[in-house]
Amino acid sequence: MTIQIGQPLPDIEITVVETGAEVQRSSTAALFAEGKSVLFAVPGAFTPTCSERHMPGYVKHFHEFQARGIKLYCMAVNDAYVMQAWAASQQVPPGFKLLADGNGAFTSALGLQMDGTAYGMGMRARRFALYAENGVVKLLNLESPGELRVTTAETMLAAVDA
Repeated sequence: MTIQIGQPLPDIEITVVETGAEVQRSSTAALFAEGKSVLFAVPGAFTPTCSERHMPGYVKHFHEFQARGIKLYCMAVNDAYVMQAWAASQQVPPGFKLLADGNGAFTSALGLQMDGTAYGMGMRARRFALYAENGVVKLLNLESPGELRVTTAETMLAAVDA
């Protein structure tokens, strides 16, 4: 079942990748427990829409999220090595964390998985963006297949400002 507004984020162990820092394991409860956070997910690192349009918007607007006191996370069902390489290729700034959900455990716990086997990708995260406060979902935007409209950095900034 898909997570709903008002529900707490599930507590799952996940790998955290951050520019200039060692890869580490953490729990999602620890990451999202306090403060404001935006988590957006992409079907795959290095995929065209994710690399050319989705991630660049968040990199461009990272400091605007920081100025609002919002922690920023990007998640994909990829391993930590892929996420590290993608972060470097996208020039992700320090403080912007990528979550490597290699086995899709967090994605599944959120109920936001997508079957990409027809494209040779296996199970992946659906393209989504959520805003949470103190680990509780306050906003959840889900993209329709093939679209990038409601999960962009600009859309999320406007939503948290509303």
